[in-house]
Amino acid sequence: MPYIARMSKPAAASRSTRIEARIAPDALAIVRRAAEIQGRSLSDFVVAAAQSEAERTIEAAQIIRLSMADQEALARAILAPAAPNDALRRAKRAHERLVVESK
Repeated sequence: MPYIARMSKPAAASRSTRIEARIAPDALAIVRRAAEIQGRSLSDFVVAAAQSEAERTIEAAQIIRLSMADQEALARAILAPAAPNDALRRAKRAHERLVVESK
């Protein structure tokens, strides 16, 4: 009888993926206590905390921070935009040909 290998489920199809981390005993005691306070399992608490921190990190990376001088320059450019140059006029004509006229 020929051997037929069974294919395992792809990672995307599984309900969850396992991660491992090393943690100092004193840090584990703090995390375990916080999980108990919230009435969560240690695993659930760690996953929720990691996800929350990941979301904050991503959000912070997407915020544009400008110095006061840059904020003032941006406001001036918005309130008094420069006159269109040749390149901008060519781009506008190209846009009209490609997008507006194709509708």
